[in-house]
Amino acid sequence: MKTILYIHGMGGGGDSRIPNYLKKLYLPDTIQVVIRTYDFDPEIGHRQIVSWVEEVHPDLIIGESLGSIQALRIQGIPHIFVSPSLGAPELLYKAAPLTAFPPFRWFLHYKYPVKEGDRQQLKFTPEVLRKYKAHGEAAIEAIEPDGYYYAFFGKQDHYKKSGVVRVDLWERYFGKTYTEYDGTHFMESEYIEALLIPRILQVLGLEK
Repeated sequence: MKTILYIHGMGGGGDSRIPNYLKKLYLPDTIQVVIRTYDFDPEIGHRQIVSWVEEVHPDLIIGESLGSIQALRIQGIPHIFVSPSLGAPELLYKAAPLTAFPPFRWFLHYKYPVKEGDRQQLKFTPEVLRKYKAHGEAAIEAIEPDGYYYAFFGKQDHYKKSGVVRVDLWERYFGKTYTEYDGTHFMESEYIEALLIPRILQVLGLEK
C-alpha cells in the first residue's frame, strides 16, 4: 500500500475537492490518500503536519496552493504541487498590520469565506499573518538539492496577477520542473486525470 499525504490550500480541508476526487475516482486501491484539516496559524499547522507524517509515513506529499509552503517544509519525501503559491507568505506578512482594522478583516473574510464542512478556519489577525514570513523562509531553507519537486500551473490562474502564484519564483528554485495546463488555479477534473494522476503513478513507481 502506497500513501499520499495531501496538504490542502487556504480554506481547504478534509473534504477538499481534488484529494477526494483522487480517492473516489482514479487512484487504484493500492494507494491511500490522507487529507486532514490543519490550522491556519502556520506554526501550529506545521506541527500538526509533522505529526501526521510520523503517523502515516507517506510515500508522496502533494501540496496545493498555500499548502505548498507547508509541504516544502517536509523533507525526505517526493513532492508534487498543484498551483504552488510561493508568493503568498510575503503578501500575507505585508497584510498583517492592516488586519488590526476591523473593516479590512471583514473584507478578507468576505473575499475568502469559509465553506461548510470540514474546512480550515481562517484567522486573519496580525499575530497569525506576521508568522507567514518566517514560515515561507523556513520552506525555502528546507528545499533539498537532491529532492523530487514537480509542479502544475494553470495558464488561466488569476492569482498570478497578484503575485500569489509566480512561475518565475518556482523556476528560481526548481528550474523547469513543471507543467502548465490550460486551466485555472483550481485544477479541473480533466487535468487531474490527464496530468496529475500519471505523475502520481510515475513517482510512486506504479505506472501502467
